[in-house]
Amino acid sequence: MSDVILAHASSPYVSAYPWSSGFGTKYSNPATLPGSTCYGVQFSSDGADIVVAHASSPYVSAYPWSSGFGTKYSDPATTPTGLGRGVGFAPDGSAVAVAHSTSPYVSAYPWSSGFGTKYSDPATLPSGIGRGVSFNPGSSAIAVAHSSSPVISAYPWSSGFGTKYSDPATLPTSTCYGVEFSSDGADIVVAHTGGGNISAYPWSSGFGTKYSDPATTPTGFSNSATFSSDDVDVVVAHTTSPYVSAYPWSSGFGTKYSDPATLPTGNSNKVTFTSDDSDVILAHNTSPYVSAYPWSSGFGTKYSNPATLPASHAFGVSITDEGAAPSVNVPVFWHHYQLLRC
Repeated sequence: MSDVILAHASSPYVSAYPWSSGFGTKYSNPATLPGSTCYGVQFSSDGADIVVAHASSPYVSAYPWSSGFGTKYSDPATTPTGLGRGVGFAPDGSAVAVAHSTSPYVSAYPWSSGFGTKYSDPATLPSGIGRGVSFNPGSSAIAVAHSSSPVISAYPWSSGFGTKYSDPATLPTSTCYGVEFSSDGADIVVAHTGGGNISAYPWSSGFGTKYSDPATTPTGFSNSATFSSDDVDVVVAHTTSPYVSAYPWSSGFGTKYSDPATLPTGNSNKVTFTSDDSDVILAHNTSPYVSAYPWSSGFGTKYSNPATLPASHAFGVSITDEGAAPSVNVPVFWHHYQLLRC
């Protein structure tokens, strides 16, 4: 049994469900709700905590999790400076980072059942609105998706930001909304607007030469992308029908898989695999706001909608592992955030 949580636009701003090849009965809402629209959500690596990025001060909220929300943790002493758009736990559970709308565009904190004292800002800041943030599986690097060139910034991580890595030789063409490392840490994928709407690079303490775009690119702006835990597939959430595109992955994109027989109903904002790669779950803009499918080298028949739907546009989704702490390559660790572009 797993648990899945959606971040969405209207109160209660987060909705959580048991997951076992389908949605169970919605869990009770947190006693203290996030203050407004939630754009990103992520479970900690052990599934014991949830952090949510949202639109009003303190811009980030966190809760213990044990098949339901516990009492909200205290806010960080130094909160992010603007609207929280994406959130990511370090896979080793030692830190949490928030991508946000105002300089310094990313804020990071030690994590130990609550927020520690904010780490110093990077010496070289992201150059625009922080849209998404991701740690690599070894918790030794952090990447931030943002709105202005070079639109992706990456740093060594060791209890704080190191000196920014060199930009990719071939930059994504426009605003980046999501970034993810592969489960083995050997590749990084960037969801963005313009060009092919998706870019991927080898990763080895920095960006390698950009992989070729897929032969069939996503049809609209990409909001997020995720690797399967075995790194053999990539799924992209995007605007414009079919709203989701999936590809085999082997150091580059293979031939696009067939679209789901029942498409998501509107622009998709975030996608995640379950930890065993048996299912794919999408957060999107239009009712029922979430769509889930069995996965086996392609989309199966869409699962039934939750009996109690998220209240409105869903921007983020995260899932715990089956009955135990998630493994290193689960989306729970760093498959974080997604945002509606605004």
